Amino acid sequence: MLAVGLVLILEGLGPLFAPTVWKKVLASISEQSPQSLQRLGGCLVTAGVVLLIIFS
Repeated sequence: MLAVGLVLILEGLGPLFAPTVWKKVLASISEQSPQSLQRLGGCLVTAGVVLLIIFS
C-alpha cells in the first residue's frame, strides 16, 4: 500500500502544479500508436523493476 500511495502522489504532482502542460502531454500521448504506447509501458515497467531491485 505504501508503493500505491507513492505512485498516487507522484502521478498527482503534474496536474496539481502544471494542469495546462499536463493536458497537452495527455493529448500528445493519446495520439500515439498502440505500439508506441506499449513500448513506453514496457520501458516504465522495466525502470520500475530496476529501481525496486536497486533500492530494496
